[in-house]
Formats: sequence, C-alpha cells, structure tokens
Amino acid sequence: MANIKSAKKDSITSEERRKKNASQRSKIRTFIKKVRLAVISGNKEKSYDAFKNMQPIIDKYATKGLIHKNKAARYKSILSLKIAKLHKN
Repeated sequence: MANIKSAKKDSITSEERRKKNASQRSKIRTFIKKVRLAVISGNKEKSYDAFKNMQPIIDKYATKGLIHKNKAARYKSILSLKIAKLHKN
C-alpha cells in the first residue's frame, strides 16, 4: 500500500481506470459475440444489424486506445467476411 498522499490518489484512480477499461472490453466482446451468434444462427438480417451496431463501438474504442486499431480492423474484416459469405448462400 502506498504511503505518500499522491501515490494513494494514484492507486485509487488507476483502480477506477482498470474497472472502466474492463467494462469497456467486456462490451466489445459482447457485441462481437452477438454478431458471431447471429451468423451461426444463419439469420441474415439479424447478423447484418448486429454488425452495424458493433462497428461504431469497435471504432470508438480503437480511437480511444482501448484496443489497437489493427485489432479493430481485424475484427471488422473477419466478421464482415462471415456475413458476406452468409449473404452469398
């Protein structure tokens, strides 16, 4: 445990940041899971809508630095390919 006043404040703010980041990462995973489940179910409209809802969330957190921009691009690319494949059939 920190002894200096500023170090105590720092530990409190870093704990708050950790909780917020964990919550936001969880939100990203939830949106990705919704898209994957919609694709697996074979529902074209539901998968497209889930993807449309996921895209701005991923971009927002990539811009803020929560996830790397290349990771965000990879998520979007992989899921859009799966949706395109679903629409093709």
